[in-house]
Parts: sequence; C-alpha cells; structure tokens
Amino acid sequence: MAKPIMAKATAVWLIDNTTISFKQIADFVGLHELEIQGIADGDVAPGVKGFDPVANNQLDEGEIAKAEKNPLHKLKLKINPAAAGEEKRRGPRYTPLSKRQDRPNSILWLVKFHPELSDGQIAKLVGTTKPTIQSIRERTHWNIANMQPIDPVALGLCKQSELDAAVQKAAAKRAADGEAMSDDDRRKLLSTEQSLSMDAEPKIPTAIEGLETFSLKDDSDEDEKEVDFSDADSFFNLPGSDSGDEQP
Repeated sequence: MAKPIMAKATAVWLIDNTTISFKQIADFVGLHELEIQGIADGDVAPGVKGFDPVANNQLDEGEIAKAEKNPLHKLKLKINPAAAGEEKRRGPRYTPLSKRQDRPNSILWLVKFHPELSDGQIAKLVGTTKPTIQSIRERTHWNIANMQPIDPVALGLCKQSELDAAVQKAAAKRAADGEAMSDDDRRKLLSTEQSLSMDAEPKIPTAIEGLETFSLKDDSDEDEKEVDFSDADSFFNLPGSDSGDEQP
C-alpha cells in the first residue's frame, strides 16, 4: 500500500489540525499507533514541523471530514500520476563507496558457487555491469590474481532473500529447459536455509577411492579346514611328528 511522504511530519500535522483517531493516522502514514501516541505526547519526533498533506496534494479535505465523523473510515492517499512507478528501482543497484572495492570479490563468489546465475541476475544483485562479470568469468579482469571469493550477503551488497530468489528463479529456468543437474548443482539451486537443513552426504576422498571394497582376507582360505586346537596334545605336536615316537 502506498504511503505519504514525510510520514512523521504528516502525522504531526494531522494530530494538530484534526480530530482523527490515532489508529486512523497510524494506518494512513504507516506508523504504529503507539508511535502516534508518542508524537502526540511529545516523546516521539520532538521539534518536527507538521507537513500539510492537503496542501501537498496527498489528501483531500473530504477524506478528513469523513474520518472525523466515522472512526472506522480509512484515509485514502491521493494518486499522483506523475509519481507512478517511482518506487521501482532503475538501473544497477547503488553500492556505497566503502564497499565498491569488495564488489569484484562478490562477483567472483557468485560466479564460482552459483554459475547458473545469468550475468543480468548478478548485475542486479551486486550493482555491476555485464562486461565486468564477463571479465571475471573469463579471468581476464585486471585484478583477478588478487581477488578472493566473498559472499555478497556477508558484504552487505544484497539481501539473503534476494540471493535465494535469484537462485530459485535459475532453478525454475533450468527445470523448464529440461537440463540435467548433478547432486551438487541441485544443492546449489536450493536456498541457503534449505541447503543448511539438509544432511551432509558422506564422500570418499579421491585418493582412497575403491578401498571400500578392499579386504585382507583371501577367499581361498574359506575352503581350508579349520584346525581344532581344543586338544592340548595336538596343539603342541609339530607337523610331521609321529605319535608313536613319544617318550614312555
């Protein structure tokens, strides 16, 4: 739902100039009712000058009159055709100057651990250009030797929910295209929350692969007759000795 600009200043004006209830004002400006109560008591936003929503073409006087007569009436924000689509972000995401040096590292992380993401998706996630992504994919970037893959969520370049949404979208596209995926690829296409909840699959190191079937036991030994050592005399007799040679 669209909200008026300068919410607290608008709330101050409505409190000072109307008899509308705190609940109605809170619903209109997008604040909590207790916060509106705090503004009225002077505990919240002290010194804030009221912003007239009627003079600034955000609210009709008729709406105020209806709200004052009916406590259940909800104020309706006037639609400004010139502001249509203003909330939609255009162009690449803005990245603060303090984090721009880490942006190539985040691109390297996405290229390495989520190769299914398109250049356009990566550009939207971290706010970069497709030529930069392509140079990192092809390892022709001027600083590629000094780069380290770093999670863009940890760097604050994007939200975890945004990364998960992009990964899920890539998964849906792969499924629609009918491409076969390995277990590792399928795990990458899961969200972080789903991936962390999965049990780790035991894997055998490549260096000892095949030793799981190795045995020191000779199969031919199974056919040999087992020697019974329950008799003490037979245990101490040497092979080839004759029982008739025993001393009297």
